Amino acid sequence: MPRTMIEPFRIKSVEPIRMTTREERERLLAEARLNVFRLRAEDVLLDFLTDSGTGAMSARQWAAIMEGDESYAGARSFYRFEAAVKELTGYPHVIPVHQGRAAERILFSVATKPGQIVPSNTHFDTTRANLEYDGVTALDLVIPEGHQPRTRHLFKGNIDLGRVERLLQEQADLVPFGMITVTNNSGGGQPVSLENLGSYRALLRRFGKPLVIDACRFAENAMFVKLREAGQAGRSVKEIAREMFALADGCTMSAKKDGLVNIGGFIALSDDRWVEAARNLLILTEGFPTYGGLAGRDLEALAVGLEEVVQEDYLRYRLRTAEYMGEKLLAGGVAIVEPTGGHAVYLDARDFLPHLGPEDYPAWSLCNALYLAGGIRGVEIGSVMFGKRLDDGTETYHDMELVRLAFPRRVYTQSHFDYAAEVICELKQKARTVRGVRIEKQSRTLRHFSAEMGWA
Repeated sequence: MPRTMIEPFRIKSVEPIRMTTREERERLLAEARLNVFRLRAEDVLLDFLTDSGTGAMSARQWAAIMEGDESYAGARSFYRFEAAVKELTGYPHVIPVHQGRAAERILFSVATKPGQIVPSNTHFDTTRANLEYDGVTALDLVIPEGHQPRTRHLFKGNIDLGRVERLLQEQADLVPFGMITVTNNSGGGQPVSLENLGSYRALLRRFGKPLVIDACRFAENAMFVKLREAGQAGRSVKEIAREMFALADGCTMSAKKDGLVNIGGFIALSDDRWVEAARNLLILTEGFPTYGGLAGRDLEALAVGLEEVVQEDYLRYRLRTAEYMGEKLLAGGVAIVEPTGGHAVYLDARDFLPHLGPEDYPAWSLCNALYLAGGIRGVEIGSVMFGKRLDDGTETYHDMELVRLAFPRRVYTQSHFDYAAEVICELKQKARTVRGVRIEKQSRTLRHFSAEMGWA
């Protein structure tokens, strides 16, 4: 049996990428005010900033686009999409939106009140921002191993059930529902086990609270369950995914991830407690309930994507890609979050840059250094993203300083990952030349997207 895992697809269309020199990148990064979000994509060689909406669609998806029904109300494409979501999730109520943060904003607006608390394993940036915008506390309760990059645990995305129980015993009246993110993006793309999900659901039910899944990488999570959880190896990924959804009362979905599309998302719910209010807000801000801010062609592509994403050859390759990259980095002495997650490899910037203190924003500094060294764009998941500048001018810092290298789906080949690993390992050898940064200008929310920085 050959040991080399090949890409389970053939390439029918290619897009050129532009090579840049170190001197060009220094100028471009300075013009971007040391913020890789502000770079033009054409000036990036390997773009690992995000896996959201950046994947390559299949021939079947492109063919489906041609059948898009652009009718304002009652479009055929909506019913095709709705059927695909119902088949996957089992939920009877499906509300399309243009992407995940719209799903979060709408659901939180109708299901929460100021002063409430929503627990999760770890809320990602837009989830947290949408809750906080509504005056709600986004509480992270991942298991202790989820905060330990080098600790190997098969399901580091699990929620800490003991802490959840204490929260509910002490403040159940302030909890409108529980959430959980699969896989846990902020903690390294780590999966949640079916056992943990079931126990969390049972705990919430004891206190009369529903469970909502942030399901943007549900298929990767289901594949991890198949590979790692006892008694699950003989089941299909789709069966496991269906059980995940059955253990919850609804979900928000950024379909730009495991929907395999460039734009799209949805809210899906098991009962009608929030449906009417959510649809009314959808009409006000996104569009009619049978298109929800999406073109009919987007709905068609998404319906196909939800079928393709549970194909196990694809998922096995997807997870192995991250594992392969992680192995090469560990061999080069680069510390990462272990074990590797499903959609990305996360560099431990504190270990990579031990000479930088928290005030130097080491993960942000490493992002800049990766771009300068090899034209690679990653994203900081650390104190710029999750820290805050307080009213007295002091800063709060995040407990981990990570650089996420998120891999677009079906886009890069093995040589791209080999090149990236070489750049990162070479940079590690001269890590002490990497300079820290200071925040010179920032917004009050989601500051990492637009912040202007200067060298420390």
